[in-house]
Amino acid sequence: MKLNHNYYVYILECSDGSYYTGITDHLDRRFWEHNNDDDTTAYTYSRRPLEIKYFERFQNVVPAIAREKQIKGWSGKKKEALFQEDWEEIKRLSKSATETIKP
Repeated sequence: MKLNHNYYVYILECSDGSYYTGITDHLDRRFWEHNNDDDTTAYTYSRRPLEIKYFERFQNVVPAIAREKQIKGWSGKKKEALFQEDWEEIKRLSKSATETIKP
């Protein structure tokens, strides 16, 4: 994998209301694969149809992977705030999560 290229971190909404977060170097192709591949073990296979709810473009794979991991750790509510670009709600939800963590 090349370090400098176009990479996309994306979030799909599944037909069951769940979200799938992934990374790819070709967003259109990967979305097609999620909707058409025959891999019955894939998370999205039984949750079709899918909708792209959000994506970010990166030119370097390293920050793209870090962002994917970050978003994968978020709640559905926080992802929905991201779709709406509601930065205050994202901050509020981040505080709520850190307040519940005890040392």
